[in-house]
Amino acid sequence: MNTSLTNTLTFTVYVGMGPVSYVILVVVLLAYLATVLASATVMLLIFLDTSLHKPMYTFLFGLVSNGLIGSTAVWPKTMNILSTNRPLISYQGCLIQVFIILSYGACNYSLLTVMAYDRFVSIFRPLQYHTIITPWKVKQLMIVANVIPTALILVQIFMTSQLPQCRYNVHRTYCDNLAVVSLSCLESHTIQRQVGNLYGIIIIIVIVALPILLILLSYVKIIVLSLKWSQDARKKVFETCSPHIITFVNFSLVSLFSLFYNRYNSFFPGGVNILMSINYILVPPLLHPILYGIKTKEIRQRFSKVIRSKF
Repeated sequence: MNTSLTNTLTFTVYVGMGPVSYVILVVVLLAYLATVLASATVMLLIFLDTSLHKPMYTFLFGLVSNGLIGSTAVWPKTMNILSTNRPLISYQGCLIQVFIILSYGACNYSLLTVMAYDRFVSIFRPLQYHTIITPWKVKQLMIVANVIPTALILVQIFMTSQLPQCRYNVHRTYCDNLAVVSLSCLESHTIQRQVGNLYGIIIIIVIVALPILLILLSYVKIIVLSLKWSQDARKKVFETCSPHIITFVNFSLVSLFSLFYNRYNSFFPGGVNILMSINYILVPPLLHPILYGIKTKEIRQRFSKVIRSKF
């Protein structure tokens, strides 16, 4: 048994923040509450309104709920630390947080890929859409989009948990795999660390690079085809795909930013660290339900109908 699981870790970015911690607490609290409200609204609309029981909205439900899970894995703990001034977490709790955050990112890309496939079929095979994207196919795609990335991440977490621990300070606002691995006693050239690094590269290729490539290829083909259509047809395609495109670009940019942050965050003071980390784990879960609520006509109409019925 790895005795490291019983150790306690310290988030050093929260140490010595002073009164600014309460300002950041308010910002995080308001943003998190807005995320919960926006996500719950979209999810309830999709769940309760049978007219929204379509493949596109089933995938959107998965995307929004995944974002809510990811943000909930971080921000309640962050708010607890900021309000109590106790920047501590158990090693086991840290691994659980890493697992949920990595699964959030991996499942986001797989769900965005499934959504791109759905849009691709609706544009290229509109007459065969309902014979291709059947309810059973939707269930299969949802299972694959969530189970495979989660299983791959679970293996990564197991490998990380086997590393002996010699350090106890985490210079992050929340736990990530790179930070946890850096706590290990093993040098980077050891076989165990190298195997873990190799597996990490494989995961990046499978759950990040491959989905990005597939999404880009689908949109290149859509753009090439739409150039042959009328202006009205192109406008309709853009209206159909724009929420997904914006969501995909946004999440890819914040993921790239997160990669930069994880590498160089030690150069930033605590308050800046927290505000920068918001970009990855709070902005997408907040933006995506709001974006789809504004840009998707059916959701916008259903929401307006509910509001009018109440007032």
